[in-house]
Amino acid sequence: MSKKLKTAFVCDQCGADYPRWGGQCTSCGEWNTIKEVRLGSTTAERSSRSGYAGSRSEVKLLSEVNLSQAERISTGIAEFDRVLGGGIVRGSVVLIGGAPGAGKSTLLLQAIANIAARDISVLYVSGEESLQQIAERALRLKLPAEKIMMLMETSVQRICDILDEIKPHILVIDSIQVMHTQEADSAPGSVSQVRESASYLTQYAKKHHVSIFMVGHVTKDQSLAGPMTLSHIVDTQVMLGSTDDARFRVLRADKNRFGSVGELGFFAMDSSGLKEVKNPSAMFLNRAEKPSSGSVVTVLWEGTRPLLVEIQALVTDCQYGNPRRLAVGFDQNRLAMLLAVLSRHGGIFTAQDEIYANVVGGIKVTETSSDLAIVIGVVSSLKDKVIPHDVFFFGEIGLSGEIRPVANGHARLNDAAKHGFKKAIIPKANVPKTAIKGLMIHGVSTLSEALDLLVDM
Repeated sequence: MSKKLKTAFVCDQCGADYPRWGGQCTSCGEWNTIKEVRLGSTTAERSSRSGYAGSRSEVKLLSEVNLSQAERISTGIAEFDRVLGGGIVRGSVVLIGGAPGAGKSTLLLQAIANIAARDISVLYVSGEESLQQIAERALRLKLPAEKIMMLMETSVQRICDILDEIKPHILVIDSIQVMHTQEADSAPGSVSQVRESASYLTQYAKKHHVSIFMVGHVTKDQSLAGPMTLSHIVDTQVMLGSTDDARFRVLRADKNRFGSVGELGFFAMDSSGLKEVKNPSAMFLNRAEKPSSGSVVTVLWEGTRPLLVEIQALVTDCQYGNPRRLAVGFDQNRLAMLLAVLSRHGGIFTAQDEIYANVVGGIKVTETSSDLAIVIGVVSSLKDKVIPHDVFFFGEIGLSGEIRPVANGHARLNDAAKHGFKKAIIPKANVPKTAIKGLMIHGVSTLSEALDLLVDM
């Protein structure tokens, strides 16, 4: 009996399903992205044929769960381990995305070379590059390649059959967009193929405790290509991108079931591959020798460590009827709110001025500890007041003009002192009980107090 094919309408951008075709996706707002796809058999049928539903599931007490598989495997790259939460968890699935040429394949090849050197079996499956291209890259990077198993394949069923034979601990899929499964009747790279292939490999990883790395492509707006369900399927999603300086790469954890979200890893790209940056603060503090107005240093908290960055502000006369407010690196709405607080509680009015603010180095600020530095930078540019190079600021500003404390204040102060800063203006609640050698700390409780200290600089 012939099998009746089922169809569905799926958005190429976000993976939303619809009962019929429409011009605009109501989920992501994109136009002409809803495509008709043919569906294969149901998930239960696929599981039965692939052996995942062959045995009956058993109910266990949480205290009886075996935790031996929770041990982590180090990649031999400290920055990579940091982003993953301390290493690779057995049976986990990690999705690493990034723009073409960012270094995704290079980073994974370096990591599995370190792992294979410790007699841990690894398999690198390539669906895009030939084995000769990968071998040439390993030779150029001077990596030990004697113990790295390679395979050219795009069928997930055949890949899993080979995994049953060689039983590796680590599997690399490069990339998930070119993989295909027999259960989805559509072209490789389509929404249904990417979703079903990722789901198939994830089920295999959980059952056989194999750690899988999947390389993912990105769209023109630097978001992960494929259905949104891909991010929900995997355990960890990391993105590798470049900074304003093309030599450096930043690895960020956007999702992590085994570690902290937002953790950053820093690398420098050269002819020998990706090298760890031990002191990322120095990377973002490459300031001009002569201080200029509008330039302020703050200390962010990214993941589990402090990070010193420079914030620049520019206040200029309005050239047109409507003054512009432009923020790069942080929320533009927050800039508007801080300017309103500055006007109400600081007595400094900027309604007729154009204001531009930027976080140097391409870092995206997701916390509120930079509020005080942003406001000080705006005032510095407006008044043409130069902030000394050895002064830094951090603190959250409330709507009533109060300076609120931030988390991990003592660690931020210690890191700034190590980099030679001599003076700190911070929330009064973050002032440590014991002095920090070489650092003069001024605690402020209101925005007006901080502005008074700025006059005396």
